[in-house]
Order: sequence, then C-alpha cells, then structure tokens
Amino acid sequence: MNAKATGFTMIELLMTIAIAAIVMALAMPSFRYVTNSNRIAGEINGLLGDLQFARAEAIKEGQNVTVCMSKGGQTCDTTGNAWHSGWIVYSNPAGTTIPAAGSIFRVQSTFTSPDTFLAGPAYSSITYNREGYAVGITGSGTLIVLHDSTANTNWTRCLSVNLSGQLVSEKFGQSVNGGATCN
Repeated sequence: MNAKATGFTMIELLMTIAIAAIVMALAMPSFRYVTNSNRIAGEINGLLGDLQFARAEAIKEGQNVTVCMSKGGQTCDTTGNAWHSGWIVYSNPAGTTIPAAGSIFRVQSTFTSPDTFLAGPAYSSITYNREGYAVGITGSGTLIVLHDSTANTNWTRCLSVNLSGQLVSEKFGQSVNGGATCN
C-alpha cells in the first residue's frame, strides 16, 4: 500500500507567512488613519452633541443651560480655555458657575488621549438662553480648536459657536461662520 503524505512543505509555509507579512505592512498605515480619524471625530462630536443638547434643553425648559469646562464634573473651571480636561452640561437659571444639586445633565471626563481642545478667545463656558441664543459670546463668536498630539493638520478640527447659537464643525484650513479660518 502506497499512502500519499498530505500537508504543507516548509517552503509553502514560509511563502504564506511572507505574503501575510507584506499585506500587514501595507495595511498598517491605513489602519492608523482610521483609528486617528475615529478618535478625532468622537472627541469633536462629543462636544458638538453636548452643545446641541444644551441648546435644545434651554429652549425646552425655557431657562439658561450652560456647558462649561470642568475637571471634576461638579463645578465649572473658569480659568483658561482647555476643554480637553472635560466639561459639564447643567441647568443654570441663576447664572452661576456652581451647578445646583440635581441640575447636571451630562458630564464629559478628561480625554484619555493627549489631544488638546482649546477655545479662542478664552471662553470657559457657553450658555444658551430660552430662545437658543448663545449668551455672553461677543464679536463673531468662539472657535474651539481640536489638535491631535502630533500637531498634524490632517487631524485638526474646529467647532465654531456664533451669537445665534449656531454650531459649525470644519476641518483645518476651511472658513468657519463666514470669517474665521480653522487653524
């Protein structure tokens, strides 16, 4: 009886591993692009969503709702412009920086990535009134710029809030709200 051996030879196995390694080496840069893109989109959309929520709640409740920077999730941080440290959304009929008990709607904790999210001019809070207008914002509004840790302009995103409370998100180099450029 003559039995034929089945399986792979060492050369076939090495060739398969080599081809798999080449395919993986080609796929890694695009995988990094996808992960960076998703992280940046999640960060910018987190603040955008909370600002839209605050505006809707202010209109619904008929009173001021504030989104402010907050490191601990209990009070507003009124110094600086670093939104990547976290923020809170709370009902604010009295116009204070310390939310009343039970008035906090949402809390965003500090970013786990080393990305920076800075407002210019240095707005540490945005308050919407019962008509949905942004209260206390002057001039053409504020521009909150998200930079990734590598300072690569491909990942820079801007979130603009104008006096009427309108929110616009743009990529690096694009004009935002008819004047300011995202950079």
